[in-house]
Amino acid sequence: MGKIGDFSFDSEPPLRELLEAYKAAGFQASVLGDGLGLFRKIQEEKASGCRVFLSFTANMVASGLRGIFADMLKRRLVDAVITTGGSLDHDMIRAYDGYELGAFAADDGELHREGINRIGNIFVPTKHYELLEEKMKPVFEALHARGPIVSPSEIADEMGKTLSDEGSFLHWAHKNNIPVFSPGITDSAIGLQTYFFKQKKGCADFGIDVTKDMGRLAQIALDAEKTAGIVLGGGISKHHLIGVNLLRGGLDYALYVSTSEGWEGSLSGAPPSEAVSWGKIRESGRYVNIRGDATVVLPLLHYGAGGEKND
Repeated sequence: MGKIGDFSFDSEPPLRELLEAYKAAGFQASVLGDGLGLFRKIQEEKASGCRVFLSFTANMVASGLRGIFADMLKRRLVDAVITTGGSLDHDMIRAYDGYELGAFAADDGELHREGINRIGNIFVPTKHYELLEEKMKPVFEALHARGPIVSPSEIADEMGKTLSDEGSFLHWAHKNNIPVFSPGITDSAIGLQTYFFKQKKGCADFGIDVTKDMGRLAQIALDAEKTAGIVLGGGISKHHLIGVNLLRGGLDYALYVSTSEGWEGSLSGAPPSEAVSWGKIRESGRYVNIRGDATVVLPLLHYGAGGEKND
């Protein structure tokens, strides 16, 4: 396997050279180095027709990772996004107003009295959800005019259509015709706003059919010669991604980034090898499981995979 190599540079190294040194450093540095190699391989395979699925959780869109998701969709590095309803909330709100960097050790009682919601060390003012309600009204009106029953991907696309912010992943998803699937969309502010809209006179028939997207998502997987999954975090987003690939005998490539552990049998913490037992990743598939915070790991993968242009 080779000897352990020290991080040793005479001067500040370019990003590519630094990341190459990770491979021989041991521990998660070496796993990150392997993950970078797989991330590059997935991009190469994408150019040859491999369908790439990206899944992430809502908290990540509240963070600076939103900009990387937007860039990945702008550059068409993925063919489909699978995420939670909260990702749509955060993306639309941040297209109009920002979040604040706070502290993990903040006084949560005081924050509550001030109308501030905390996501780790990110502060989200409650008033932002009033903004969301205002911006979602025309989205629902447009959707309802086309028919009473909509899919989550139709909601995401209509939201993206209204956004001009180039830092929005929904904006680029709409512009580049990349579907955004959200199987648990009602567990979010979007779900709550859907309920409010249904109370409006003449809109009681409006509804979301979460099964309406299943055929479209399955077809992307079934039509592919090869598939790859970039899985950030866990939950319903992760399972929907690996689950749909069960239909075709599993993913050919899978890159996991997570802080969860699987000793208690959770799906969020389950390693790629467990997905092999279900047929969600092929026995011959190539996979890497990076244990780490996606806000630290994904920027290194994304910009590191760019090679010399990011040196």
